[in-house]
Amino acid sequence: MTAEGRAARTAEADAQCVEAYAAAGGPEVGVALVAVGGNGRGELAPFSDWDVVLVHDDAVSPGSVAEQVWYPLWDTAPRLDHSVRSFSEMLSSSTGDLRVALGLLDIRHLAGDRGLVLRLRTTMLAHWRKHARALLPELRTMTLERHRRAGELAHASVPDLKDMYGGLRDTVVIKAIVATWLIDVPAVDLETSRRAMLDVRDLVQEIAGRATDRVVPEMWDQLAERLELADGRTAQAHVRTIGRRLTHLSRLAWRRVDGVLERSRPGAPRRPRLAPLGHGLALASGELVLAPGARPARDPLMLLRASALAAEHGVALAPPTAARLARETPALAEPWPEEARRLFVRLLGAGRGLLAVWETLEETGAVSRILPEWERIRLLPHASIIHRFTVDRHTIEACIEAVALLPRVARPDVLLVAALLHDIGKGSLTEHCVAGEPIARRIASRMGFPDDEVALIALLVRQHLLLSTTATTRDPDDPATVELVVDAMGDAEALALLTALTEADARATSAQAWTSWRARLILDLAGRAARVLDTGIAAEERPQAEVEIPESVRSSGSTAFRAEPLADGARVWAIAPDRLGLLADLAATFALARLPVRACRVWSQGGFAVSVWDLDDSYVDAAVLRTRFSAITEGRLDPATRLAPSAAARGSEPSIEVRPEASSNATVLEVRTVDRPGVVYTVAAALARMEIAVRSAHISTLGPQAVDVFYLQEASAGVLAEYRAAEAAHAVRAALEC
Repeated sequence: MTAEGRAARTAEADAQCVEAYAAAGGPEVGVALVAVGGNGRGELAPFSDWDVVLVHDDAVSPGSVAEQVWYPLWDTAPRLDHSVRSFSEMLSSSTGDLRVALGLLDIRHLAGDRGLVLRLRTTMLAHWRKHARALLPELRTMTLERHRRAGELAHASVPDLKDMYGGLRDTVVIKAIVATWLIDVPAVDLETSRRAMLDVRDLVQEIAGRATDRVVPEMWDQLAERLELADGRTAQAHVRTIGRRLTHLSRLAWRRVDGVLERSRPGAPRRPRLAPLGHGLALASGELVLAPGARPARDPLMLLRASALAAEHGVALAPPTAARLARETPALAEPWPEEARRLFVRLLGAGRGLLAVWETLEETGAVSRILPEWERIRLLPHASIIHRFTVDRHTIEACIEAVALLPRVARPDVLLVAALLHDIGKGSLTEHCVAGEPIARRIASRMGFPDDEVALIALLVRQHLLLSTTATTRDPDDPATVELVVDAMGDAEALALLTALTEADARATSAQAWTSWRARLILDLAGRAARVLDTGIAAEERPQAEVEIPESVRSSGSTAFRAEPLADGARVWAIAPDRLGLLADLAATFALARLPVRACRVWSQGGFAVSVWDLDDSYVDAAVLRTRFSAITEGRLDPATRLAPSAAARGSEPSIEVRPEASSNATVLEVRTVDRPGVVYTVAAALARMEIAVRSAHISTLGPQAVDVFYLQEASAGVLAEYRAAEAAHAVRAALEC
């Protein structure tokens, strides 16, 4: 296993260092070669640096050893990080740089004066313990900044085993905190988790063939094989579970540090004060705990009450308290009593305080008491890398995001529970919206919601992608787009809840999922559908405004481009004499300029074609576009060659479907394929060869897949006949596959 590998690599490195020191004539008194950092801990990975220091007494000069000892090591070490320091310099460097101080806590003798190394270790530890109360706040700030920057290992799409919250750097920090003698953590638990994470790190580097700490998606299956686990998904759960455990230990260590520092302040009580909250609960040193004499076995609501109070106060639910409550609190009656449902909704509505409390409930097994179905999404990764978090963490983030939207809806409790359950169907082969509906219905019934609210929660889970998908892949001006939403939701209250859930879900996903552009599309569609539901008046197609045709286009038949910046991109107007194939040439122009298209709309106006292109790039030069477009139309630039798909893209099979229900005045073609530059061009060119006009195109790209929807009409206007629609779908598929 990898532990033996680390020991072998460390022994080999040690032997090389001892040999180099001897060859350089290193003395046995006053000078020593030491390992520091990961090398000092004996944790060399396959491609780790060898961190070594030649240290000498202040009164002793290392002489030529300082120059000669490194030469043979440069040839043998993967990478050598070396320095020469006097005893005093070692001490001063640890005083001035906290990172250096942490590395020097793990000094290990390699060669030379053992007494010097022992004295150095003793001095470093004594210095660390003496100044711990002053240094720990700085260490905490540094750690929190790293967590903020890197993210959390247990929930990240691409885990970083070193820098993320719950990674190997946190094990170093925890060990340093324990070395202060101010607090303690479960030593066996820490060491077991640390070694397990080191094993994973070593295997990741072996698979990658280089120094890396990131587990990219294609590694999981290989990692599973080397860890002797069932499959990649099991390997993910294994690694994320270790990360979650280390995160829990880190939080525990820092809470205990906070308690020590609080009690060391002048005038602070020597023992934690209990602030009673009632019902057998109290606050003590920033944690919610059981008050003396509490009897959890007599109160089925105590677990939910403690969780809600801790989240609302923004304090930790003490893990021993959560574990005891999970163990001793009687099971809730089914359906839940109203007070239980109210407490659970309070927990979900506590905002940012929910996160730490929920993770403590998970760590101690309490979530399984409240929500047994949670296990199906626990640490489950999303299929799309656009998601910042695993499915379970994403749903908690959605609840947190939903809190700010509660004033917009009439049923805040329904919104919060729907946010918690909207992805509960993930993890099965069935589409998760469909799979999640009956699960959500069952959970809501168990929680004691009335039948009409159970049905509403189930509807929200079933339709939670409706607004985002429809708004970004359908023509917003087509009445059928609005009717699709109206028919699915049925009433204004349900639509208002869905609108809020859509925003909370998107904000919890990533910044890409709730841009200003996507928000405008979604909220505009929801507003139009709400007006239909409120008034009963069917939606009408919005008239297209007349655009002034530039004189240059009228007189010479040239093409005019005009660009205007938007808050999160740009809009380009292109006006030219109308002809088949114009859209393909324009799409090629944008693709060759590497300008990602979000949507385009095309219409004829007095023999001229007007097209409006929304781009996901704020910097657009209309003159450059005009030059590139001319090169394409004059035959000086062949877009088919330049935009040919890669071998990987050619190997994928696109999905092409005709959607007859999506519009009454156009034929809607939905194209799903691997995202790459030139998809819109390829589709438009294939349709132009069939003399089919594209009225509008709506481009949606989240992660590696493009979902592009084209509204088609015959060149003479009108929807395509059924056989023509089938021919168009076949032609587009053939064009994308070649």
